[in-house]
Amino acid sequence: MAQTPSTMLPLATLAPNFNLPEPATGKTVALADFQDSPALLVMFISNHCPFVKHIRADLARFAADYRAKGLASVAIGANDAANYPDDSPARIAEEAKALGFSFPYLYDESQAVAKAYRAACTPDFFLFDANRKLVYRGQFDDSRPGNAIPVTGADLRAAVDALLAGQPVAPEQKPSIGCNIKWKAGNEPDYYK
Repeated sequence: MAQTPSTMLPLATLAPNFNLPEPATGKTVALADFQDSPALLVMFISNHCPFVKHIRADLARFAADYRAKGLASVAIGANDAANYPDDSPARIAEEAKALGFSFPYLYDESQAVAKAYRAACTPDFFLFDANRKLVYRGQFDDSRPGNAIPVTGADLRAAVDALLAGQPVAPEQKPSIGCNIKWKAGNEPDYYK
């Protein structure tokens, strides 16, 4: 199983804009739709990646738990659906419904949003404050498929708890590890090569 780490986008980076379709509803969701939320979590995930499969049920619970506390969450699938049909819009809609996601799961067909966030792997997490400055990027927790460490979401929980409490988020952050984003031929970003 190939492992790709996060690029670790610089902290304090402003959240790149997005305006993407949500296959489950047919609506378009934009960064501006979350303007009233004190915190925003942007996640790059995929349906077929074993690293995402390993945490997806816990991720669904995490987002539901923190939604009531003020965290807005959005997931984005950016894989090349022509070569990875499990990540097609239809399958994204099925996954969102099957797991009961309380957040929009969007489709980035052009992969432009993934590039803007310097996303490299699935899962890849980006947590922004009320001013949409990046305060955390990295792993959900230390659990990986096959390492026998329980999935807790400890790293991301600690970051969200600090942010929502008005405390600084610890700057020591571990990169997420996962499957590489499946770029379309000729579309690989420079930071990824």
